[in-house]
Amino acid sequence: MNVIKAKSVEELNKKAAVMIAGQMLEKPDSVLGFATGSSPLGTYAELIRLYQEGTIDFSQVTTFNLDEYVGLGKDHSQSYHYFMKENLFSKVNIKEENTHIPSGVAADATAECRRYEEAIGAAGGVDLQLLGLGRNGHIGFNEPDSIFGKETSVVKLTESTIEANTRFFDSSAEVPKEAISMGIGTIMKARKILLIAYGADKKEAIEKLLSGEVSPQMPASILQLHPQTTIIYAD
Repeated sequence: MNVIKAKSVEELNKKAAVMIAGQMLEKPDSVLGFATGSSPLGTYAELIRLYQEGTIDFSQVTTFNLDEYVGLGKDHSQSYHYFMKENLFSKVNIKEENTHIPSGVAADATAECRRYEEAIGAAGGVDLQLLGLGRNGHIGFNEPDSIFGKETSVVKLTESTIEANTRFFDSSAEVPKEAISMGIGTIMKARKILLIAYGADKKEAIEKLLSGEVSPQMPASILQLHPQTTIIYAD
């Protein structure tokens, strides 16, 4: 792993955005994997700035998001469809048909997982996957488990993840208990992986990611085995 400790969150955001921008400049029709939550917000703001300056162009880019809550439609204010539109897609020149996020309201969630996995394959796979890091070490919504999940699937969220996401809802009771998420195997197929993490609440997870054993109890630890992973973190 290529490990970079940033001096500040601001520096982390700039370094992450530069890496993503570099991928886009090298390959204008890149397939990018995107994440949601608080971690990538600053990185997306930097990408928007680079776009506005004319440095990067999203017109040929295809994106696949890691996950979506089961039960939330794309117009729900806490859905990840809505998050991506508000925080990135509506502010750059990406084509809506080139953005992909699992449907949280598909009639058959299992079939939706299979469809999403096939769509990633049909696009040629992900060139660069952006990841955040959960307090318990989850990536996407792949929670600690006895095995590493392989493909896109419906996952049950742990209490710690539900608690962490309560701040986005009026109460913990409103937080969905399931999500559709790319599997660990799907994530590991990405040609390059970029994980960003910061904050006191992520310190233990970062330490285990960087120096702990590879274990499904610490899902992000699998990244130690990926040939082109970059970790950028800050206190």
